[in-house]
Amino acid sequence: MRHLFSGWENADSVIVNPHKWMFTPLDCSVLYCRRPEVLKHAFSLTPEYLRTAEEGEVKNMMDYGVSLGRRFRALKLWMIFRSLGREAMLRAIKEHVSYANMLAKMVEGHPDFEMLAPVPFSTLVFRFRPRTAAKSQPESEINNLNERLLDEVNQTGKVFLSHTKLKGKFGIRLAIGNLKTRWEDVSLAWEIIQQQAKELSQHS
Repeated sequence: MRHLFSGWENADSVIVNPHKWMFTPLDCSVLYCRRPEVLKHAFSLTPEYLRTAEEGEVKNMMDYGVSLGRRFRALKLWMIFRSLGREAMLRAIKEHVSYANMLAKMVEGHPDFEMLAPVPFSTLVFRFRPRTAAKSQPESEINNLNERLLDEVNQTGKVFLSHTKLKGKFGIRLAIGNLKTRWEDVSLAWEIIQQQAKELSQHS
């Protein structure tokens, strides 16, 4: 997937959130900065009681952000790297991308569902649109149907999905990113979605 990041080398700064897809507990963000002296200058306002004899010899993180004190967020990321290693992390991410592509094909092949966005990584956005629905059916009704479907799916307690809106369309959002997720889990989520959609159609 490296081609999707072409051009990053020209950026002044890049932020990555390991708590989103590097199996690290919330919260943990990583800032890569080409010109840290500019960042430091933006936040420089050091009162006398914070001046030390070691200035210039150590990197004081208070100079690179608003907060003076902070937790050791990097420790948990370091532990992930140490316990899993690069290859295991890469393998997990590749599996998640593969699962997402497999599920996307299943959604696309179902006459009552449609994808709302491409799937470059491991997040799918789709919606339920029954084939029996009139083509003139207002978007607001389809949105309401999908909102109800999302609630019913989450009420099962077996999976948790979120939502988004794309061009006024309510989309169900399924993100694959847990280290322990297997294809059986993704397949189960799809079964639950289909079952709840079927029940909604029967009671509509």
